[in-house]
Amino acid sequence: MSLGTVIVTGASRGIGAATAIGAARRGYDVLVNFAGNRGAAQTVVGAVEEAGAKAVAVQADVSRPEDVKRIFEAADAMAPLVGLVNNAGIVAPAMRVDEMDVERIERILAVNVTGTMLCAIEAVKRMSTRHGGKGGAIVNLSSAAAKLGAPSTYVDYAAAKGAIDSFTVGLALEVAGEGIRVNAVRPGIIATDIHAAGGDPDRAHRIASSLPIPRAGTAEEVANAILWLLSEEASYSTGTILAVTGGRAIAP
Repeated sequence: MSLGTVIVTGASRGIGAATAIGAARRGYDVLVNFAGNRGAAQTVVGAVEEAGAKAVAVQADVSRPEDVKRIFEAADAMAPLVGLVNNAGIVAPAMRVDEMDVERIERILAVNVTGTMLCAIEAVKRMSTRHGGKGGAIVNLSSAAAKLGAPSTYVDYAAAKGAIDSFTVGLALEVAGEGIRVNAVRPGIIATDIHAAGGDPDRAHRIASSLPIPRAGTAEEVANAILWLLSEEASYSTGTILAVTGGRAIAP
């Protein structure tokens, strides 16, 4: 019997794909959101179904309100919504702030911040006891960059993830009495293809030797943290930002 439906945004690859598959293995049905790679999304759907869960793939840009509504309307046709993983995010090629243009900055903020907030709005409308829901959990994806700043790499992305930290805490306090827990995971150096999108595909492995645990983390290790926060095992945790950084010290 399904535990309910979890929406995972940006679920066609990396941490999102690992989370979707892990959720299925734990008994959730999964809505697999993807931006462009339908083939990869269908592969994830196949893995979810192989794990014994139901899945549907929905192409949508989370920065667009009409697309976000389409994601949640598709989820409405599935088992009751119990969780949202706001994983969709982008980086742009490494550069200094004084080299950035407004189009880049607006796009980074639109996907990483606005998209997260738009999805959370729709999730709260369905899960909050204030709106007749039965509660649930939201997990946002932050980044160690939010605390480290990512100078000369992607300060815009770091700033976006700083906003996610603030949003996580604020929303958690707002809906704590309505049956919804809101937490975040803060990955550090993780071996996914997001580094290639930033123009440095070998970045994770190059930096890994400097970490207390001297290797890059895996998408599955981050997914396990996300899935714990989604679960009833984390029933007394809200407003928490859980670092998965290989022991890398960052400011609280």
